Amino acid sequence: MNRPTVVHVIDDDSAVLHSLSLLLRLEGYAVRAHESVQTFLDLISEDEVSCIIADVRMPGLGGIDLLQIMKERRLYVPMVLITGYADVPLAIKAMKMGAVDLLEKPFGESALIDAVEQALTRKREGESRDAGSQLTQAKLVTLTSREKEVLAGVLKGKRNKVIAGELGASTRTVEVHRARLMAKLEVKSLSELLQMVLMLPHDI
Repeated sequence: MNRPTVVHVIDDDSAVLHSLSLLLRLEGYAVRAHESVQTFLDLISEDEVSCIIADVRMPGLGGIDLLQIMKERRLYVPMVLITGYADVPLAIKAMKMGAVDLLEKPFGESALIDAVEQALTRKREGESRDAGSQLTQAKLVTLTSREKEVLAGVLKGKRNKVIAGELGASTRTVEVHRARLMAKLEVKSLSELLQMVLMLPHDI
């Protein structure tokens, strides 16, 4: 399978860098590997970057730092972040800054390939943000006031138990509301939920 794309992988762990690069090459991608963000910034040419896979935590600059640098340079290159430990606040921060996905190690090969394909599709099609925003708004209208309250808590990185305490409800009730709102919004994971809601131009 030949794709006219160049995927850049950035990770200070040489074993991870080698395995990810090998996997992507076997899938037909052109790959360039870098052991640091600074090395990537020093060597790459903007017109040959189709997608970036970067570790969140590395000595010196990390994946979040790179997202900020790209934003400051007004360059849009879809980026997939990988990390040894992911939590909701980190996921929210990454998505707000434009990451396509945040994968927690160890992740499956299919999860990585799916994320890369999503990133490349986003680059090729340029994302119809307005249409997506309108669709999301239409789905949000179907949520009950309590479901919106639960959603607001989820987006702040709060656990179900904490949300339940704040709303004066049981944890089980919050779990039910959370499942229902995700069904109405047609998302299957927290990552999808964050990508959908955080693309809106204003708060829910």
